[in-house]
Amino acid sequence: MKDYIKIDEWKIIEEGFDPNHNKVSESIFSLGNGRMGQRANFEEAYSGETLQGNYVAGVYYNDKTRVGWWKNGYPEYFSKVINAANWIGIDVVIDGVQLDLAKCEISSFRRELNMQEGYLKRNFTAKNTAGKEVEVESIRFCSMVDDEAGAIKYTITPKNFSGSITATPFIDGDVVNQDANYDEKFWDEIGKESFTNGGLVHLKTKKTGFDVVTGMLYSITQNDSIVTASAESIEKEKYIGAKVVLQAQQGEAITVYKYAANLSSQNHPVEQLAAKLKETLDRVSKKGFDTMLSEQANAWAAKWKHNDIIIEGDASAQQGIRFNIFQLNQTYTGQDDRLNIGPKGFTGEKYGGVTYWDTEAYCVPFYLSTAEQQVTKNLLLYRYKQLPQAYENAAMLGFGNGAALYPMVSINGLECHNEWEITFEELHRNGAMAYAIYNYVRYTADESYLVDFGLEVLIGIARFWSQRVSWSEAKQQYVMLGITGPNEYENNVNNNWYTNTLACWCMQYTTEVIEKVKGLDEAKYKALIAKLNFNEQDETNKFIHIIENMYFPYDEKHRVFMQQDGYLDKEQILVKDLPASDRPLNQKWSWDRILRSCFIKQADVLQGIYFFEDQYDIETIRRNYDFYEPRTVHESSLSPCLHAIIAAKLGDEARAYEFYLRTARLDLDDYNNDTEDGCHITSMAGTWMTVVEGFAGMRVHDGKLSFRPFLPGKWQSFSFNIGFRGALLNIKVSKKGVLVKNLSDTEATILVDDKQSPVKANSEVYI
Repeated sequence: MKDYIKIDEWKIIEEGFDPNHNKVSESIFSLGNGRMGQRANFEEAYSGETLQGNYVAGVYYNDKTRVGWWKNGYPEYFSKVINAANWIGIDVVIDGVQLDLAKCEISSFRRELNMQEGYLKRNFTAKNTAGKEVEVESIRFCSMVDDEAGAIKYTITPKNFSGSITATPFIDGDVVNQDANYDEKFWDEIGKESFTNGGLVHLKTKKTGFDVVTGMLYSITQNDSIVTASAESIEKEKYIGAKVVLQAQQGEAITVYKYAANLSSQNHPVEQLAAKLKETLDRVSKKGFDTMLSEQANAWAAKWKHNDIIIEGDASAQQGIRFNIFQLNQTYTGQDDRLNIGPKGFTGEKYGGVTYWDTEAYCVPFYLSTAEQQVTKNLLLYRYKQLPQAYENAAMLGFGNGAALYPMVSINGLECHNEWEITFEELHRNGAMAYAIYNYVRYTADESYLVDFGLEVLIGIARFWSQRVSWSEAKQQYVMLGITGPNEYENNVNNNWYTNTLACWCMQYTTEVIEKVKGLDEAKYKALIAKLNFNEQDETNKFIHIIENMYFPYDEKHRVFMQQDGYLDKEQILVKDLPASDRPLNQKWSWDRILRSCFIKQADVLQGIYFFEDQYDIETIRRNYDFYEPRTVHESSLSPCLHAIIAAKLGDEARAYEFYLRTARLDLDDYNNDTEDGCHITSMAGTWMTVVEGFAGMRVHDGKLSFRPFLPGKWQSFSFNIGFRGALLNIKVSKKGVLVKNLSDTEATILVDDKQSPVKANSEVYI
């Protein structure tokens, strides 16, 4: 755990430069706007340890899997959103010596991520090997208004000399991915062009054939006057630059304004990319940096007005939740149903920027409550449009008759994960797709989605589960063999309780939706079952038979659901008895040792209880929580938030708050020693859930929002906005009670501690 980020309610601040923290900071201070993003690399050269990363949403490469064997059904490649052209670069040379903080004496350094207004600011004073000292300030952002563009203001001031300063703004497409399986570069150059005060590079991905044109326009001022000095154009492979030599005067500032854009063939015809790029650069540069920055602040103000969480009395907790919300809004805006949410967003290469089950299980609740309905619907449509690939994935594993298996990891719908125990066995991801449909309809009451899209997906998923189970003659029940649950510290187990529970629920929900859709639109239902060749009577009877005869492992002694068969055969050691030097296990132990231990990466049973809590009484929940929590090492970023939510339900305020801080500050404090790979974007949605579903106890019951709130001891109050079925409600929980403001023209009815209260349009009630 690291502790170098300063506490501030609206800013992430690093003071002083420690090269050992640089890759962690590059992740934490990342920027994005849903269409593109970047790590917090320096504009000037840096020869120290760094992970350079710029990313364009939806543009990916199929990197051939590196394994020494192959089996039927195994993916041939790992799709990944790849490192794209570096557009932020500004090379600086001072009297012949390149500015490089790895080779300078640094007297001051400050990096600040302004979350309220959406920009990154960096200040430093450094002396190079020749003794020349400069002061530098850079401000940059990825525009939320012009989402294919970004802007930089880079100011350098000589402190102890007058002399030559050379500034070279550039675009560099000769980039590599750190995680390339064969050290391959993923881009081919199609062309490049230099023009007055700028240039562009046109690249095309190998294999997948995405064209991306990245370009820049720049201007330079010296002592607030426009510099008209001619530039030397530099062109190399996949690179264009403009070298400007300036005579600098001591104490006089030189400022480089750089406007850049990424345009891809996903959004524009290839033959128009260069022209469209120039139009974009011309438009944003004419606005000017200050206008763009002002627009950025206004765009973020609108976002914060709707989805801020305000905590009074705990600055660390406040900073943590805002950082999580900020990164979520940078990663996904919901305007394009071809895009989704990678576990690292635009902050690093790990997980390849592709889609996991995290979106459906953890991100959907956040977007349901904080964005317009279409945003979440687009997440569901992303999966619906990939249903043909889900059929293909199932067929590759030997399933047929319309069985659908959604991938564990994908960007195009086809499985691309390259670990067998996940590719073949972590099948619970299929259930998360069904649960997201259920969650969306429960929250929005948009039953038309079931008619038009949802039922088709549900039938494919239910068919898969009905084929994946086996009949056990010994047990005279159905069993599920060879499974890996969300707890990836146990592979190839039999009868994972969570997976068995989820499979039965999926089949049950499908039968309920069939009846619902028949009642809503019988003609569309008949057309759908004809399209799917679905025999309602035979297939639903099979679903019901499996549900009624499924085996669920249970321990009578402890009166808890078993993770899977044989879990108690493992030596039962509690996490508190582990030496601190053994943590995290995945960095200290062999995989064999982890698999033989009782330690849990994230608790499968508690995931099931979270999804289906209404099926269990409070004492059942408490017994399972008290059994599994002491055995859980929380080395999955998705684990602490669920433990916080369930602890809150149990009235265990101490553990609820402990797990909240862990999930809220997971990256800021680098709890698991892995933030340098990128931030944990999808678990950040879980942090939001911790406050809203945990501390506020929000649920949807019978079409109404229900709250069962408590106030953590350190907090004076907390408040948040919830959009629900046309109403926008502000909920404030304080020591005095609960204040509900209806900020919309739609009347709502809520429940607080089971007491029903109407909240008229544009009014408030105090409970």
